Formats: sequence, C-alpha cells, structure tokens
Amino acid sequence: MKKALNITIIAIPTLIMIGLIPLIINDYSLAVIYIAIIAVSLIIKNTKNDLLVFTFGLFIMIVSEYLFVSTGVETFQRNSLFGLMPLWLPFLWGYGFVAIKRSIEVLNG
Repeated sequence: MKKALNITIIAIPTLIMIGLIPLIINDYSLAVIYIAIIAVSLIIKNTKNDLLVFTFGLFIMIVSEYLFVSTGVETFQRNSLFGLMPLWLPFLWGYGFVAIKRSIEVLNG
C-alpha cells in the first residue's frame, strides 16, 4: 500500500501538467508553467540522476516526436516547436521519464 501511495505522489506533477493542457491555450505560457512545476518538483526531491534522466527524456522525445510527425504517424493541432509539435510536449515527456525512474526505484526499494 505504501508503494502505491508513493507512486501516486510521484505522478501528481505529471497529472497536473496533463490537466493544464486544455486550460492554457498559449504554448509558451504552458511551457513556462511546466518548467516551474518541474523545477519545484526537482527542488522538493532530487534523487541521483534525475536531471540526467530529464534531459535525456527531453531530447530523445524531441527527436522521436519529430520523426513521428514528419512521417505522418502523429499530427498536432498545436505546433509551436519546429512547426510540428507543441513547445511544452518535450518538457512533459522529460518529466515523465523522471516519474518513471522514480516509480521503478519505489518498486525496487
């Protein structure tokens, strides 16, 4: 039960970020809010390699999403990054990588 609670707490920033998508239309504002949420989350709890995992997730998902969109696998109505995808999306993915890493640590601990 404690592991489930810890994983739920880990997921809260990601759930908040997802919940803000329909509420904040401006991609630049949403990206800034995501950066703030991520910064606060990393200040509250920063475990080994969190920043590295976030950076990896951010950049690998920019490349992946770029490939998906450019090949027609995905399309976005909001395309403020490279004219293909929302600016905030890689930040959401980057923090998603951190949340997954932390959840695995909880399950293994």
